[in-house]
Amino acid sequence: MIYMDNAASTRMLPEVVEAMIPYMRERMGNPSSIHREGRLARKSVERARAEVASLINAHPSEVLFTSGGTESNNTALYGIARRNPGCRIITTAIEHDSVLEPCGRLEGDRHDIVYLAPDGAGMISPADVESALAEPAGLVSVMTANNEVGTIQPISEMARACRERGVPLHTDAVQAAGKIPLDVHGTGVDLASISSHKIGGPKGVGALYIRRGTVLDPVILGGGQEGGLRSGTENVAGIVGFGEACRLARIRMDENGMRTGALRDEMVSRITGSIPGVTLNGHRTSRLPGNAHLTFLGASGEDLIIKLDEHGIAASTGSACSMHTQKESHVLRAMGMPPDAIRGSLRLTLGPDNTPEDVGRVASALPGIVEELRAVSPLRQKYRF
Repeated sequence: MIYMDNAASTRMLPEVVEAMIPYMRERMGNPSSIHREGRLARKSVERARAEVASLINAHPSEVLFTSGGTESNNTALYGIARRNPGCRIITTAIEHDSVLEPCGRLEGDRHDIVYLAPDGAGMISPADVESALAEPAGLVSVMTANNEVGTIQPISEMARACRERGVPLHTDAVQAAGKIPLDVHGTGVDLASISSHKIGGPKGVGALYIRRGTVLDPVILGGGQEGGLRSGTENVAGIVGFGEACRLARIRMDENGMRTGALRDEMVSRITGSIPGVTLNGHRTSRLPGNAHLTFLGASGEDLIIKLDEHGIAASTGSACSMHTQKESHVLRAMGMPPDAIRGSLRLTLGPDNTPEDVGRVASALPGIVEELRAVSPLRQKYRF
């Protein structure tokens, strides 16, 4: 299997697995217990917290462990909104569902939600954020990099506008963390969500960066773990694995980014050069190194996935979290793409494991697959290639 769905999830790194094994076999302590086993577990959690903080240039005390990006996003939004009933929240039309769904519910709870539109490359203008801040707001939430088309947003400029008006800025950095440099202190964001399984760590664990001085209402109540903001016994094995994944991502980021970006560019060049009617979606330069989001006019993205799977190639059309609903991509729609182009979209996301041979096999398989699908497509008369 050639795996090119790394934006959905990644292979757990061998070093991560090795780091976790002791906590699944013999280290059974609860980090809230005061005996030796409990203290060892607490020390391991705090060591991992320091590694997560180091990846994004935060202080360890600013890292809240969660079950993943979705919980982190929900915690940021509800944590701020509950302290500011009826406040105005500014976000974008291309956020992950774990931001858009809470915003929809908050809108029903009498919060005013502003959805900023992207340009055709999936970029949000800092000027639009600044304009929206002309009226009082309780929170701004803009993702660092889009999970579908890979476009990287100018978060620093947005943070500057928010800071001048005293409005906290949350960023969903799930796709960006570990792939491009993140400096939460330097950028000036107040809240940032990251997830373990996007960077070679285990599923079911993530973190929310909370700048010191930013006050949230807790979403999960109980025993008061994680500074009272996220009650429940910590997932020690998962947190240890997450910490190790962050450590490795930090030291390998430059090398992985350069290599993955070069493979991505080679793959896009070969695909667009051999198949007519193909376009690359998203920003041409300000994008994640492993992301190639393409439109094949006259073909269905779902059919492309099935055919690629028959060739031993794993890909997707967009967010794995939305696949079970089979709904049209709200990201591509917000970017102004017509329905036929949205229907023919395919996301290929590379990771550190991918090789030039993988790129060659994908580039060789796609022309025949696309030709076959276009031959039986109801759109074949509309698009003649």
